[in-house]
Amino acid sequence: MKKRLGIISILVLLFIGFLINWTYSYYKGLEEAYIPIGDVKEIPIIPSEKKVFERAEYALDYLNMPRDENHQRTLETYYDNRAYPGAPPSIPHPVKEKLGMGGNVCLQCHQNGGFVEKFNAYAPVTPHPEMVNCKQCHAEQQTQTLFAANNFYKKSAPEVGNNNALPGSPPAIPHQLQMRENCLSCHAGPAAVKELWVDHPERVNCRQCHVPLKQEIENVELFVRTNTNTQ
Repeated sequence: MKKRLGIISILVLLFIGFLINWTYSYYKGLEEAYIPIGDVKEIPIIPSEKKVFERAEYALDYLNMPRDENHQRTLETYYDNRAYPGAPPSIPHPVKEKLGMGGNVCLQCHQNGGFVEKFNAYAPVTPHPEMVNCKQCHAEQQTQTLFAANNFYKKSAPEVGNNNALPGSPPAIPHQLQMRENCLSCHAGPAAVKELWVDHPERVNCRQCHVPLKQEIENVELFVRTNTNTQ
């Protein structure tokens, strides 16, 4: 009799344990999946990948933001503002000489963009706001002076949407990533070029699908200046 009661007790305990475990699992399954993100300092960061996510906080805003067709930049004006594809864009408006750097002037408009009434346009967002010496690379346009004729050849800009490995596959990145790692600064938001605008900015890990297009690298020989002085 005692043996039978012992077996029954064990079965009852097992059944109660099963009910507790099933109930816990059931209600946990109803909860929304969530993966806590720890302190960023504790997570190893690949420098070349870090800047891809720096504007991720604006991704949903860009997704829900209506497109202003009357003030969108075009690809033609985008490249017309550069000496060659990949060159830093020139400054198309006057800048105060002593204040025309970084947070004093440039970043007031170009860090997060926004509509500028004076120019009736959206300010392009810089992908590298931490580099505050803006005029070290970006020069003001000089249109009131004469230029000497030269044989400078301006390389053609890469075609848009014509570098997919397969039909329907994600397009490759046709440009170098240095200084332009922050994808959303150029490809999303009201200041984005309409031909380069993406319809899925909420997928902030852009380089998970889009890979840089293979570029041929040629070795450059050491430059030696010839002494032209004659005795």
